[in-house]
Amino acid sequence: MTSGYTVFDTPLGACGLAWREGAIIGTALPGSSPASTRAFLSRRFPDATEAVPPPEIQTAVELITALLSGGQPDLSGLPLALDDVPEFNRRAYVAALRIPPGKTKTYGDLAHELGLPGAAQAVGQAMGNNPFPIIVPCHRVLAAGGKHGGFSAPGGVETKRRMLVIEGALPDEPTLF
Repeated sequence: MTSGYTVFDTPLGACGLAWREGAIIGTALPGSSPASTRAFLSRRFPDATEAVPPPEIQTAVELITALLSGGQPDLSGLPLALDDVPEFNRRAYVAALRIPPGKTKTYGDLAHELGLPGAAQAVGQAMGNNPFPIIVPCHRVLAAGGKHGGFSAPGGVETKRRMLVIEGALPDEPTLF
């Protein structure tokens, strides 16, 4: 199977996207430079080579760029390769895909939606293992009380906060109250 990846510029920096057979196998949030995003994708997808994306993948690049530019495109219909994702994580990602730009939910909210009200921590672990950040909007899932919680992407919680500000889910400036 042929797989490839691309690195593209966004307002947050160079993001990346990897694909195989027309389905997205992973994304990369911006690293400190395009070279660091390339290095991350090369390590994570050693069989992939940098290439011009096919049309369905180029659409994903354009939608991600639009989202990180302040637009509110719907990314939920993009082709994701979910075959290797554990069943619980898959269900959590499908629930997260229903959170629109500019909105947030808690890990507990998603656990309730899954019919597992005690599974907030498991939802958090699923989001931490999300192979499709940005597309599966794990950044829109917060800890109890609206706290940011963790974020395993480059830049950590600050990247999560910046993405939520761009989407209009948080004020541009942090407040004391």
